This record gives sequence, structure tokens and C-alpha cells, in this order.
Amino acid sequence: MPQTEAWEKEYRKPQLVTGKAEPQNDVKRYLKYLKKDEKISFEGLRVLDLGCGTGRNSNHLASLGAIITGFEISATALKIAKDRAVEAGLKVDYQKRSIGEAFSLEEASVDLALDITSSNSLNEKEREVYLSETHRTLSVGGHFFVRALCKDGDTNVKELLKNSPGKETDTYINTEMHLTERVFSKEDFIKTYSKYFSITRLEKKSGYSRFGGRIYKRNYWLAYMKKV
Repeated sequence: MPQTEAWEKEYRKPQLVTGKAEPQNDVKRYLKYLKKDEKISFEGLRVLDLGCGTGRNSNHLASLGAIITGFEISATALKIAKDRAVEAGLKVDYQKRSIGEAFSLEEASVDLALDITSSNSLNEKEREVYLSETHRTLSVGGHFFVRALCKDGDTNVKELLKNSPGKETDTYINTEMHLTERVFSKEDFIKTYSKYFSITRLEKKSGYSRFGGRIYKRNYWLAYMKKV
């Protein structure tokens, strides 16, 4: 698939991803929410990291005692993730696979799923598989955290949609990475995800990404969801 080649190239010569080993701040805040508000213990928690990259979140959760499965399409990213896990003495089930294909997991075998800006490069057919498979593998009451690209109030995104449109609705082509990305309005995000999950919190956040030597402001949706 085109995104496989694009992400493999990115991890071999990073322009967008960082070399950091610790979790993103958004993930840290979400984990605090789970512990404080949902009274969740991470010991023995079954976690699926969708698009796990270099293992920033997977390895951290494994260090807290969680049982981790990480899906990633880039072999280079997986090697880094595995090497970091071995170095830290952690056990993580890392698998090379697309999150837009059927998952290699049993029904209701996951307590928590994470998608940290990973599904944005899926096409609509793959997105439907990703949503239905995440729903299938989550246990009833299981949690799902998603960080997705936000369309609302993002002038850079609006320019990209105008000047480099993709074939599908609200997609643009990242010409430097040769990657198509999907952005969501608030209404569209709710419509897409509420078919499968109960959205308990949805907030917009601005952040900054470095790409090609330049810094870009980007808007994101942070969604706290459950399977009910």
C-alpha cells in the first residue's frame, strides 16, 4: 500500500516523527484521566496500540504492567520499538500489519485501544475495517483514545484541501511524503465514530509539527470513547 512505503521512508529518514522514546503529552494526560476518573489499574490491562510507531506509548504502558499488542506497518519503526523494549527489559507483542486490515486478535480481547494520529492515512474502505475491528476486539466498557487531524479553524489544512485535494472527502495529499491524509470537522468526527463508540469527551487542541525544516501549527481532535 502507498502509505506503507511513505511511512517506511519517513522512519528511515525522519521529517515529521521525532526520535523521542517517552509518550506524547496527550497520552500522558489521558492515562492520568483513566487512573483518576475511571479508576483503572494498568497492571494486567490489555492494550492495543494502533500504529505504534517506535513504541513510545507501548513501552511506557508495558512498564506500568499492561499487556501490550502493537500494530505498525513500518519495519524500521518496529525494529526501533523492539530494540527499546529489549533494552528496557519489557515484553511487548509487536506485529507488522496495517490497521486497515482485519486484526489478529480475538473478540473482546482488548481493554484499551490507542490511535495517536495513525488512522489519518487510511482510505475510507480501510477506515471502516479499522473502526469495526477496533469495536470487535474491545471488551464491553473498553476504552478508546483517538487523536485525529482537525479541519475546523486550521488555515493550513484548508489551503491543502484546496490546492492538493485527495480523491476522497476531506483528504489532501502531502506531496513531500507522497501520503494522503484525512481531516475531520467536529460534526464529521462524531458521525464517523459514534456509529461504533460512545464519545465521552471531545476537545480540539492546537499543536506544532516540524516538517522539512519548518514548523507548522496543526489542530487535533482528542477523543475519549468507550464501547458500550
